[in-house]
Amino acid sequence: MENKIVKVFLLHFAGGSSYSFDFLRPFLPNCFEFIPLELPGRGKRIGEELIKNKEVAIEDYVKQIKLLHEGVPFIIFGHSMGADLGFYVTKELEKSFLFPEYLFVSGNPGPQKEAHDLKNQKSKKTRYKLSDDDLKEELRKIGGMPEEVLQDDDIFDFFKPIIRADFQVLEDENTLSKDIVIKSPIHAFMGDEEEHASRIDNWKNHTLSSFNSSLFKGNHFFIYDYPENISVIIKKALSNVLISS
Repeated sequence: MENKIVKVFLLHFAGGSSYSFDFLRPFLPNCFEFIPLELPGRGKRIGEELIKNKEVAIEDYVKQIKLLHEGVPFIIFGHSMGADLGFYVTKELEKSFLFPEYLFVSGNPGPQKEAHDLKNQKSKKTRYKLSDDDLKEELRKIGGMPEEVLQDDDIFDFFKPIIRADFQVLEDENTLSKDIVIKSPIHAFMGDEEEHASRIDNWKNHTLSSFNSSLFKGNHFFIYDYPENISVIIKKALSNVLISS
């Protein structure tokens, strides 16, 4: 059996699961061990209770990575909600002297932007409290969910509690600082049609290591259109690890 050199831990977006990154799997070479993680209440963890608290979600991911990393070099890749949680997960891992070779954050302008937004809003946006119709419109705006799912009440009713729980994770008040800095390098991806794409470089304020960013044509779910490009960037970023191994 071929030895794996780098483990790739993938953290899904709101409403996603361990299957959300299947589109990327064929484009990563065999030297990368593809490990899509997921929060409870969906996919392979459908029988578990949904998490609605950010700190608890972070703790869940940290436990998974500590169990699975096995002393092998690893990276974390998170899209949207996964990018937000991945940042805090990385900080918690670093406290235990576990340092990802890279944190890849996608579809998210970073914690500094989140803090900036909250200071300039009269009330915090709480999408998890929207009516079903308004929630559907919000999901249409974001993209990533097939229209047939939104049109089919039975299918939507299945996904609805998962999506609401994930939005609550992101939107409820928590005690986490927006000003933390990690030691691991960051590479940020965004679609150029995303609302806050121009603020992608905010991420550079949250690492003591190197920072790079890439803008792709597209909306919030641009990642589905560029799996090969993303895999090339990941391989290039990990070239030193691959050579030394």
